[in-house]
Amino acid sequence: MEGKFISSAQNPLVKKILLLKEKSRERRKNGLFIVEGQREIELALKGGYTIHTLLFCSDIMGPSSIDNFTESPNTEIIQVSESVYGKIAHRGTTEGVLCLMETKDHALQNITFTNKTPLVLVAEAPEKPGNIGALLRTADAAAVDAVLIANPKSDLYSPNIIRSSVGCLFTNQIGMGSTDEIIAFLQTNQIKIYCAALTASKNYVDCDFTVASALVMGTEATGLTETWLQNSDQNIIIPMQGEIDSMNVSVSAAILIFEAKRQRGF
Repeated sequence: MEGKFISSAQNPLVKKILLLKEKSRERRKNGLFIVEGQREIELALKGGYTIHTLLFCSDIMGPSSIDNFTESPNTEIIQVSESVYGKIAHRGTTEGVLCLMETKDHALQNITFTNKTPLVLVAEAPEKPGNIGALLRTADAAAVDAVLIANPKSDLYSPNIIRSSVGCLFTNQIGMGSTDEIIAFLQTNQIKIYCAALTASKNYVDCDFTVASALVMGTEATGLTETWLQNSDQNIIIPMQGEIDSMNVSVSAAILIFEAKRQRGF
């Protein structure tokens, strides 16, 4: 394929990509983030994301392999050397294709429900990329109607979150806002709030999740803030039989979500 070719790690675009990988403020300022690998790019496109620039290394992948990603005439396509690709890729020299993609607006007003009794996962102040990625994978596996992140502590477009979510960042409908904003959103949409908590709680299997339901998860260290507990329709608990009183947040979320799905006949 003819076109622009980059072989120097000192190229301004290469430096820009490295900044986008490393700095959340650069991603916010430019409205761009990095996606690499054919599967993740395909999932992002299916999820309605737009490619700004596509870079590929023909020594790793054949030029014909990028055809599925270059439907838009506005997409800039650049070939890079293997050494440059190795520098800009998060996962080494795998697959040989990488994109700069445009971020989305995850404002709550953009969330829509086609299901009359939506099932929503809410995570308050999740911090660890691995946990956020695992929550998104669980949400995708159960086809929940939305994932809402309250008081976010991490940049959603961090390469670590994209990698740990195995592309499920792109397959879920995601909204972000403050705890107060998300509570108001749920109440406006008449979605019952079930808070995972240790006190004043009901066994999760005894709850009715067939109604419009939000399953709200706090951090493993501190749990949910008092605001959530004050606005909870019902606190729920997963009974523990061992010595500890909590599990990994993504494991707990999976148990609750799939109980809700079981009740709904899926």
